Amino acid sequence: AGVIGALVLPAADDNGEILPHERTLPKARSDRLALLTTTRANLDPIWGLSLAPDLTMLLAGTEAIAASVDTDGTRHELGRITDPDLIAEIRACTAAAPVVLADGHHRYETARNFRAEHTGGPDPADDAGPGVNAVMALIVELADDQLCVQPIHRLLSGGAAREPSELRAWLSEAFVVEATGPATPEGVQALVEHMTAEAALGLVDRDGLALLRPRPECLESLAKLPEPLREVDSARFEVLVHPETLDITLAYRDDALTVASLVEKGTVDAAVLLRPMTVEQIRKVAFAGLRTPPKTTYFAPKPRTGMVIRCLDD
Repeated sequence: AGVIGALVLPAADDNGEILPHERTLPKARSDRLALLTTTRANLDPIWGLSLAPDLTMLLAGTEAIAASVDTDGTRHELGRITDPDLIAEIRACTAAAPVVLADGHHRYETARNFRAEHTGGPDPADDAGPGVNAVMALIVELADDQLCVQPIHRLLSGGAAREPSELRAWLSEAFVVEATGPATPEGVQALVEHMTAEAALGLVDRDGLALLRPRPECLESLAKLPEPLREVDSARFEVLVHPETLDITLAYRDDALTVASLVEKGTVDAAVLLRPMTVEQIRKVAFAGLRTPPKTTYFAPKPRTGMVIRCLDD
C-alpha cells in the first residue's frame, strides 16, 4: 500500500531528503523531458520508499473507488483520502524521514531539469505553472513485505557475443565459468538459485547456461568499490565485464526466463543474469550518497499509468 501525492522537489544544488540510488542514461532523460514539455503533466508517479515506519498503518482501511487489472493479472486499486486529519498525519509521516527513490530516477531528474529551464532556479515563475516545483510520487514504506525487487539483466548483441566460445573465453579472465546445462525453464530457475547461493552471476548463450564466479584475483578490483556497492551485481558487471572492448551492444531486460527465450530466438546473442538488490542494500547505497549503475533495480508491480494524472498548470 502506498500514497500518491505531489512530492516537493529539493533545491537545485542538492537532493535534500530525497535519496536516489541509481545513475541515469542521457537518452532516457531527453525523451522524458520532451514528453513533460509537450504534455505539461505527470502521467505516472515516480516511486519513493519512505523510512517512516507507520505509513502502511495509516493507509489501512482506505476503500477503493477504482480498480484496474493489468496484462500480468495484477489488480491495481485506487482509493481517495479526504479526511483532513488523516491527510495531515500522512504528510507529517512522509516528511519525518528521507525518501529513497526506487523507480523513476529519469522522471525525477527530468522534473528538476524542467523546473530549471522554466524558472532558472527552485522558485517557480508566474508563467511556469503552479505545479512545476513538485513531481507526482507514490510513497511506499521501505519494508521487505511491501516491496518486490527484481534484477535487470544485461543483454549482449554483436561482436564476441555472437560466438559462445569466444565470449566464454573472454569472461573466463574475470570469472570461473561453470557450464550448468541447457537453457530450459527448469535450468534457468536452478541457475538463479545457484547464483543466490554462491554470490555469482549467470550466463545465457547459444551453448546453454553457465555460472560465473568472480576469480579471487578479480575480487581485488571489486574491493576498490565503495563498500555498499561491492555485492551489487550491476556494479560487479560494470567493473569486471567491459562489453565495449569486444564491440558488444548492451540492452536491458528483467525476468530471466524471458531473457533466455530472447537468446533462444536469436533476438540477442547472449545475456548475463544478475541477482536482485536487497532492500537493505538499497538503503545502504542511498544513505551513503552513492549511485548504482543504470538499470539496476526493477520494482514490481509498477503503478498503473493513467490512473492518476497530475497537471502542472492546475
